Amino acid sequence: MGHHHHHHDQHEHEHDHAGDLSVPERELEPGELNRRSLMRRAGLLGAAAVAAGATASPAAAATPHHPGREPRHGYQWLAGDHHIHTQYSSDAVYRVIDHVRHANAYGLDWMVITDHGGAAHARIGVEKVNPDIVQAREAYEDVLVFQGLEWNIPAAEHATVFVHPGRNEVAVLKEFENSYDGSVKNANDSTPANEALAVAGIAFLGEQVRRRRIPDALFFANHPARRGVDSPHEIRAWRDSDPSIAVGFEGAPGHQAAGIKAPLGPGSGRGFYSGSPSAASFPAYPVESYRTFGGFDWMTSTVGGLWDSLLAEGKPWWISANSDSHTVYGDTATRGPNSDFEANGRYNDPVYGQPTQVTAGDFWPGFYSRTNVGAEDFSYAAVMRGLRAGRVWVDHGHLIKGLNVRARVAGNRSDSGITLGDTLVVRKGTPVELVIEIDLASEPNWAQFVPVLAQVDVIQGDVTGPAANPDVFTTPSTKVAKSFEVTSGAKGSVRFVYGIGPVDRPIYLRVRGTDGKRSAVGLLGAGVDPAGPQMDVLGDADPWLDLWFYSNPLWVRPRG
Repeated sequence: MGHHHHHHDQHEHEHDHAGDLSVPERELEPGELNRRSLMRRAGLLGAAAVAAGATASPAAAATPHHPGREPRHGYQWLAGDHHIHTQYSSDAVYRVIDHVRHANAYGLDWMVITDHGGAAHARIGVEKVNPDIVQAREAYEDVLVFQGLEWNIPAAEHATVFVHPGRNEVAVLKEFENSYDGSVKNANDSTPANEALAVAGIAFLGEQVRRRRIPDALFFANHPARRGVDSPHEIRAWRDSDPSIAVGFEGAPGHQAAGIKAPLGPGSGRGFYSGSPSAASFPAYPVESYRTFGGFDWMTSTVGGLWDSLLAEGKPWWISANSDSHTVYGDTATRGPNSDFEANGRYNDPVYGQPTQVTAGDFWPGFYSRTNVGAEDFSYAAVMRGLRAGRVWVDHGHLIKGLNVRARVAGNRSDSGITLGDTLVVRKGTPVELVIEIDLASEPNWAQFVPVLAQVDVIQGDVTGPAANPDVFTTPSTKVAKSFEVTSGAKGSVRFVYGIGPVDRPIYLRVRGTDGKRSAVGLLGAGVDPAGPQMDVLGDADPWLDLWFYSNPLWVRPRG
């Protein structure tokens, strides 16, 4: 495919980025820009590729592993994972290439390496991991490999921070980590000064993009409800600090194998959500918030809950799903002998070991969780634009193969309408409909069964504007507006149309679906969510027997 192909002149120009299409033209030196132009004229680079900072004709390069590459409904739907740990994390084991090789085999198109922020990583790890990432980009051109880190958010939990590849990717990440990481700066306590440091960190990333030191950067808060320390006002402050950088949080955490029953599994909670409130927790959060529901975080899974309270403000805030892969359930690898993490910033390469890891809680990237992004092409820039735009749906266990959600004027079949993340603006009183098209699973997932979708829910809420109380985490008008049953034995694809009716106020809509194996009345009552995800049982929550997908929202706004 060639989006990271090194040409022969690379040997003459040791730091020549002319042939490295992950580096956009605005970052090239004049000589490099000339060489890139020459290469393009010589047919060594596709003109479209250089313009997009990506590969030439990416759709033509679709492989059986990467079915999302064929454009559908205007976009390539690229599956990815933004939360992955390697031997450069103090609690992980694998090489970068191990994760990339598995991600490629399990159908991922993009991924982010996010080793833990901290003293050793800030000092040497962030630099040392980069050659491994560059090498993996070259070895697996079918997978976009971003460099990022897992930020210890001052006063709060963790977050993925990642940047578009380029000559300053390491320098910016290193400066960010040394200046704003809660562990490095000893700023973990919930104080106003530490909360302000977190906001300043996000603003710093936005400034680096505006100054063109890096082409792009993004932030997603990780496992937001796990310890109860991400308060609603902090989440709002991150988002409002720079909405082009801070775009969302994990709707479902990684570590999904952690709920498998002992002795064949860890016997914990999915996501290792097994704790309880502490002195550092936001005191208003209910005790249920420390558990997952159908594998999803309480902030996302509660209809009318915290995520909905953010969406009701009419501001973008998106969800993702990923592996948080550190040590893989059922694997036999162990850390290389004579490792000295503190001295080297990494563990030695893993080796074969026994016994099999049945207390590990993770899956390989792409094996279970996917964040599916609608991208204009196969490129780093397009994936980041798709994430920022909210053209994203997530699923577990490959419950479905594809999802197309559109809002349009009712009955107007010539208009494809708007999709996830967008806003449909109509004249007040115009009837609107939501069209949901789902490609059903047709082949076994990695647990060797074909998932069966049983139910699809449309969740609707009013947009009421900025929250008067920044710590609010409910919104009263949001509820399941319509449920559709999927006909038993349905094959291929299914289509549902929800008639919203005449629109007289701004609203948002989102969609979720389930295999129907475990459901319960939602936390805010049957009138809000009659058949939502059930709270996961600590020590007995097989992730394969409780599968869900969630879409990000879209908005409808009347004018006049």
